[in-house]
Amino acid sequence: MDSKSVEDPTCPICYEIFKVPVFLSCSHSICKECLQQFWKTKETQECPVCRRRSSRGHPPVNLELKNLCDSLIKERNERRSSESEEICSLHSEKLKLFCLEDKQPVCLVCRDSEKHTKHTFRPFSEVVSSHKEEFNTALTSLQNKLKHGEEMKGECDKTIQHIEEHTERQIKEEFEKLHQFLRDEEEATITALREEEEQKKQMMKNFSVSMERVQISQPDPRMSSGALIDVSRYLGNLPFRVWKKMLETVQHTPLTLDPNTAAPRLTLSSDLTSVSLSDEDKTLPDNPERIDGFPCVLGSEGFNSGTHCWDVEVGDNTHWILGITTASNQRKGRVFFESNVWFVLYGNSEYFSQSPDQPFTVFPVKVKLQRVRVQLDYDRGTVSFSDPVTNTHLRTFRTSFTETVFPFLYNRCTTSPLRILPVKLIITAENHS
Repeated sequence: MDSKSVEDPTCPICYEIFKVPVFLSCSHSICKECLQQFWKTKETQECPVCRRRSSRGHPPVNLELKNLCDSLIKERNERRSSESEEICSLHSEKLKLFCLEDKQPVCLVCRDSEKHTKHTFRPFSEVVSSHKEEFNTALTSLQNKLKHGEEMKGECDKTIQHIEEHTERQIKEEFEKLHQFLRDEEEATITALREEEEQKKQMMKNFSVSMERVQISQPDPRMSSGALIDVSRYLGNLPFRVWKKMLETVQHTPLTLDPNTAAPRLTLSSDLTSVSLSDEDKTLPDNPERIDGFPCVLGSEGFNSGTHCWDVEVGDNTHWILGITTASNQRKGRVFFESNVWFVLYGNSEYFSQSPDQPFTVFPVKVKLQRVRVQLDYDRGTVSFSDPVTNTHLRTFRTSFTETVFPFLYNRCTTSPLRILPVKLIITAENHS
């Protein structure tokens, strides 16, 4: 073998340990790949070291040098692997043991030192394996938390989008209805005023003609009463009269529904008084208030005192439930009806009732219900259901309420909504002396 190659087993072109050295006729060895790249830039096949023309078009591999270089590369890799092990900073020995008391790696000299007297040691490899399992467990937990965090971020993004797209738009739509009502009233009032103005102008023109035709012997004509505009007709109590008329079109319901609690398959009317069931779930934020196990929605206001009453139009709905539940009742999953509910139910052409104290019970109804009245007396602890059309009592539950309760509606029928009916408002004026 070439002595030069043994002393310096590096390529003269790339200065790295030979990978596949080839042997030239001038006795120099070059990396095969380096030589090919070098010859591409030359017109003749010369040696990169001595510039002597090579007589070998395809130089042979220097096997002895190649074997040596392979051994050197292997030895270097093993040395690097060995050097990667940590060294004790006190004794310059390899850290092969782990002190269980101090929770730190130690060398053999550390083990016998006074600092670690009566301490327990384990081979470092065993501890690494054990801690690897703990690490993997912790890593899995962190990955799950990261996934949950990403899901929560997605829910927050959907919530933001839901807020931006729905609430403001609905508020503007409702106010636009009020604005349009006022515009219509203004236009009607102005039209009436102009009609009266035209009548009064014609009256004045007729009076002028009469003055021209009067004879000396006749008495002077006098202007008839009512020639001026009836100002009080248009301006007298104007805001009150418009508001009173508005009451004929704007309805008041004693109960409105909370869209933040509505199950994904439910759709509420814009005034939050009617609930319909769709065939598919809508994309809604999975907020804590929302019921997801049943097609239910809660009222927007909870009660913790006083008496309250509301009528619900059930009409041709084939499967409904009306009642009240406590604020603490579980809203997620299929447990909503397992406790803290007082209700009447219609399904399969029969009527049922249930409360925390009374089991699921069938009760008779002579005429199919079109409306149901729910009456709550919180202080006396009663919940009553009746038919307001026939003034027939249905069911009454007695209990002792200890927390806020909410009305709820359950709709399992896609063809007929449930609607909370408005109440009639009576306006009275009070004289103050």
